[in-house]
Amino acid sequence: MLYDKDIREHLFDFLDETYGKNRIIEEKKMGKSRADVVMITPNAIYGIEIKSDADTYARLERQVRDYNQFYDYNYVVAGTRHAMHIEEHVPDWWGIITVELEEGRPDFYIMRKPGKNPKMKWKKKLSLLWRPELAHMQELNRMAKYRQKSKDFVIEKLLEQVAEEELQEQLCEELFQRDYNTIGDQIAEYKHKRR
Repeated sequence: MLYDKDIREHLFDFLDETYGKNRIIEEKKMGKSRADVVMITPNAIYGIEIKSDADTYARLERQVRDYNQFYDYNYVVAGTRHAMHIEEHVPDWWGIITVELEEGRPDFYIMRKPGKNPKMKWKKKLSLLWRPELAHMQELNRMAKYRQKSKDFVIEKLLEQVAEEELQEQLCEELFQRDYNTIGDQIAEYKHKRR
């Protein structure tokens, strides 16, 4: 039986081999759920839900709804117990990766590649960024600073003034460059400048 903890590190190696340059963010809050894994590539964001052999489908319907709002592509990683029936529980555009033990190690197989997520909402996806990251995007696009305005207001302005292709590239780059060691200082500095 494969548990989540048995799958994760090996999954990251598999994603490196499959996608090349990527960045992994674990346990990312989205809506009322939490994404097990978010993978950023230079041009797309992938939501990845792990269903280990120990998991049930109890929360999957709500999780699928939340993943669909935030990410360009979605995958479910299914342990052996779920491999035969997982297709019945996720939309057709979701990719499916199966995992089973092979010589004592998890072995991954892409059962179905993901299609472009038709339910992704740009406002939700841009909300993954922190306010200083959005401010940097405003600067890149020579926009007004809107220091006293809300994050939602800035997201609306970005969507009005910047082409989606450029937004996508900039969003992925911001998430690639995110530094969890310094972001607290960046947020504090940003708030100080707002005063």
